[in-house]
Amino acid sequence: LAWHGLDAPRRDRSALVDTVERLEGARIPASVLESQVLKMRIADYDSRDLDALLASGRVVWVGAGGLGQRDGRVVLYPTVHATLLAGAVAEPPSGVIHTALQAHLAARGASFFPQLVAATGGAFGPDVLNALWDLVWAGLVTNDTFAPVRAFLRPGRFVSASARGGPRRGPAAIDVPPTAVGRWSLVSALGDPATASPTQRASARVSALLERHGILTREAVLAEELPGGFTAAYGILKAMEEAGRVRRGYFVAGRGATQFALPVAVERLRAYRDPPDHPSAVLLAATDPANPYGAAVPWPERGDVARRPMRAAGASVVLVDGALAAWIAKGEREVLTFAAVPEGTPDPGPACVADRLASLVGTGRRKVLYVETVDGVPARDSRLGPALREHGFVDTAQGMLRRPGA
Repeated sequence: LAWHGLDAPRRDRSALVDTVERLEGARIPASVLESQVLKMRIADYDSRDLDALLASGRVVWVGAGGLGQRDGRVVLYPTVHATLLAGAVAEPPSGVIHTALQAHLAARGASFFPQLVAATGGAFGPDVLNALWDLVWAGLVTNDTFAPVRAFLRPGRFVSASARGGPRRGPAAIDVPPTAVGRWSLVSALGDPATASPTQRASARVSALLERHGILTREAVLAEELPGGFTAAYGILKAMEEAGRVRRGYFVAGRGATQFALPVAVERLRAYRDPPDHPSAVLLAATDPANPYGAAVPWPERGDVARRPMRAAGASVVLVDGALAAWIAKGEREVLTFAAVPEGTPDPGPACVADRLASLVGTGRRKVLYVETVDGVPARDSRLGPALREHGFVDTAQGMLRRPGA
């Protein structure tokens, strides 16, 4: 958590750029990228700052696969690294409209949506939009603003001029839906990937993983789905060790003997060997790269509960001094708890989890919060029930309810 700056969110002007550099290459659901991941790292985060950074050309976003109907993974890159790190899906879409859009962008460069519709020979606007987003999630097309991604998460209705009965006078008369604003361009236009050797690309990806994790285990590499897996990374890490750039050691117990770390990460890890005097709880997205569970380290076992935690979009975790205290399903109606301290020691986990859940009420659009089940039983009868009541939750027929000001 401290490695990602979650213990002390920054306010300086370079905070967003530094955050992008630490997150570069991480596939993060768009639905949580700004609302949870960036806001946890940057105090008073403003989405306009990201748009300004994208418009300046210093940073680029790239799609990395759709998630259901209205979400998808996105990756942020400093533009100078995008060619080395970005990669399209194995089987890109190849329909007639997809091909026409790519041909136009390759020939004409960055274009607005009306120009793209015209390039398809006047195809139906919604069909062009759907094809455009197919290319986005395939990692082939990007935009100079993040506004269309935000609109994609909150869909509206596409209405063309012809559908309203109005005259069509060419591209200028085409309505531009919120999911199509800005200038669209090919990711490949950022640079020619052929100018970089496979070794250079692999080295850049491993360096990005080290920057993101600090201490790199086999499990963390596998979770990142690095091409070639840990075998491909090992040779590069070994060369970096010989050059004095990384250290090899047994830093994380139970994760295998082959671990590599940046020297500064090892020194910081030693400072956190002893627990603090007062517990510190953080609620963050389960998919946040700062959450090691389900990636660098496994989820703790709960043999008495059928439900298994996952790094799913919309799910959250509560970490108490870095230890997993709870996994919270999307919508917060289902919670799994875990012991945050060794058995026989007073566990601050329930109080911390209840406090973090209560803090969600009244923020953003959240007016009320229901917790229906905890560890597979009704919340009122669970180990978390007393702590929830102490933090303003009340028993209802639907579960335990928290309202603002409770």
